[in-house]
Amino acid sequence: MNKKKIVYVPLAVDILHKGHINIIKIAKNYGRVIVGLLTDKAIVKYKELTILNFEERKNLVKNLKYIDQVVAQDNYDYEEILNRIKPNYFVHGDDWKFDNRKIVRKKVIKILKKWNGRLIEPKYTKDVSSSIIKNKILELSSTSNRVSRLKRLMDSKDITRILESHNSLTGLIIENIKINNNKKNLEFDGMWSSSLTDSATKGLPDNSSLSFSARISSLNDMMDVTTKPIVFDADNGGQIEHLPFLIRSLERSGASAIIMEDKVGLKKNSLFKNQAGTKQDKPTLFAKKIKKICNTRQSQDFMVIARIESFILGKGLKDALHRAEIYSKAGADAILIHSKEKTPSEIFSFAREFRKSKNFIPLVSVPSTYSKVYEKDLVKNGFKLVIYANQLLRAAYPAMLNTAKTILKNKRAFEADKKIIPIKEIINLIKND
Repeated sequence: MNKKKIVYVPLAVDILHKGHINIIKIAKNYGRVIVGLLTDKAIVKYKELTILNFEERKNLVKNLKYIDQVVAQDNYDYEEILNRIKPNYFVHGDDWKFDNRKIVRKKVIKILKKWNGRLIEPKYTKDVSSSIIKNKILELSSTSNRVSRLKRLMDSKDITRILESHNSLTGLIIENIKINNNKKNLEFDGMWSSSLTDSATKGLPDNSSLSFSARISSLNDMMDVTTKPIVFDADNGGQIEHLPFLIRSLERSGASAIIMEDKVGLKKNSLFKNQAGTKQDKPTLFAKKIKKICNTRQSQDFMVIARIESFILGKGLKDALHRAEIYSKAGADAILIHSKEKTPSEIFSFAREFRKSKNFIPLVSVPSTYSKVYEKDLVKNGFKLVIYANQLLRAAYPAMLNTAKTILKNKRAFEADKKIIPIKEIINLIKND
């Protein structure tokens, strides 16, 4: 070993295993080992968020006897960090030769050539990976780990992506669906437990007819088969005296956040054109609800998201900003600014003015009516969380209706079979181990 030679090893190390140790041991044979530990922000760009946060992973790695130094690596293309450190050797498992990281590998080789650096590629250790171990842990994980996950995602990602789930099956879809788009892995980060879709699946109107107890039961069903964070739609939260019981139930279940709207009286869906008779709560009274939740919750990771209905009720930007300031001071962890316009212009106006107040708590968007907006534009305007609030239910209903009509029309199921997935795919979606 030449102590003057610098050896760079990039690692995520969510869960330390024999594959990591093997890589580090090999690296030590070539010189002084510097581990470039990927930050949470770097990791979420190409894989799921780690169980341990960056500081926890750093403390774990820096105490390994083969490692001389640990540095933070803030991105996954290596260009900045390699040009800064100029290592003599770069050590990475050979698995990146065979997946979508091939392009990154080529770039690393090109950079190393500038100073005659050398790429060392030990054979990948089979049958073990952080992802495999992590999935097993998440299946058995405590609710506290699940609760904290949403806040960590929002701290690490440009935008956190949530999709409506109204039963266990839709929860499994959200849990498992992944696509590769332009060499980037895309997935949903969590689930939205909506009062609208939960009520609709039970044949009830969206007017708080469904009790919180029934809502929690549906939530628990989804929790049993998934690991991703769940955001709970609490409408206006009900009576302030009852909020502690709701919050304790949500935390026990493992929900990551509650969203509560500042309307009072009989629930009327915000997307209805006619909002006659619907009233907005006094901001000081709604702030008391927020404080009540903050004082009740057991974990500071459980998020309280205040939903502002000023645009829905025609009260305008000034009223919305006034309420946002009061709710933020009361302890809200994020602000959902709601709109039923066809474009995002009014929520973007709110975001610009809100930031002028130097209030930097996260903003949340629910683009049900302004569905043409791209996530990149939400990010540009300061939004950290996007909720696709009802699309799965709206997709399922016409498909089921058409299938029922097809069977009636043809007096058999054969024609319908052409339009539906094989039963095997449903069976394969549900784990049986």
